[in-house]
Amino acid sequence: MTTNVEAGRPRHGRRDPVTPPRRSPITPYLFVAPFFLLFAVFGAYPLVYTAVLSLRKNTLTGGDAGFAGLENYSKVLQDEHFWKVIGNTFGLFIVSTVPQLILALMIASWLNKKMPARTLIRMGVLIPNITSVAAVGIVFGLIFADRYGLANWLIHSIGFDPVEWRNHRWSSWTAIAFMVDWRWTGYNALIYLAAMQAIPKELYESAALDGASALRRFWRITVPLIQPTILFTVIISTIGGMQLFTEPLLFNYGRIQGGSLNEFQTVAMYIYETTFMNNFNVGKGAAISWLLFLIILIFALVNFLLVRRSVRGTTS
Repeated sequence: MTTNVEAGRPRHGRRDPVTPPRRSPITPYLFVAPFFLLFAVFGAYPLVYTAVLSLRKNTLTGGDAGFAGLENYSKVLQDEHFWKVIGNTFGLFIVSTVPQLILALMIASWLNKKMPARTLIRMGVLIPNITSVAAVGIVFGLIFADRYGLANWLIHSIGFDPVEWRNHRWSSWTAIAFMVDWRWTGYNALIYLAAMQAIPKELYESAALDGASALRRFWRITVPLIQPTILFTVIISTIGGMQLFTEPLLFNYGRIQGGSLNEFQTVAMYIYETTFMNNFNVGKGAAISWLLFLIILIFALVNFLLVRRSVRGTTS
């Protein structure tokens, strides 16, 4: 007499269900642990240590005069030079970031259309961002050179007097803004482009059938639907713009003072000067760093609220 199964085999060719191996409850935490370890070493610890230094009278040469409390913060807030570099930082942020994001939106809208060699053009837009910032600073330093720069040659060719780019606040801010915008506009444009490509094409087709112009479709469909991306770029640009260091430093040929009268010295440059060049005052430099952190936090929040309100207004 035959049977349907042989010894050791399941009936009807079915296999016994395989029981998944038991995993330790700590396994998920092991996968995410590297991030938290790196953040603790390179993020949390420097923040805490800088906060501690800001409350002490330390110097870079090893001197420690003990606990200072809020004395370093008081000295910084009473320092006229600090408020001057705060004004420089805000001014450079505005003249560089606002045109940058507007131009990035326009470029992204153009790249979102059908055109020949579209992929190649999109790759080319990102080239300025991957270019060495040192090379960018050297090239733009030559472009805005006072005597033989390309910018002054063009200005002189149309009948105007050459500009001393590093001796005036408005001229130095304009030159540095060109450097920042040239480097970061394409990066933001590709971020906007990625968000625009996620918008259903049917929305544009329906709006076109209703008679909406291209400009109206852009403001009523594109901008509201990429609002989270706009908020992201605003916050990231705020953080980067308030920490400008390399561009103004290279524009001034490596001199940390930011012009003869500190016309374009930023807070980040002032921190470096205070900590590593001016009496090696680590406590004061740490206090300025924490004040900059709080200013960035507040300014990013204000930008977030303003941009969200303005973008929501386009849908009303």
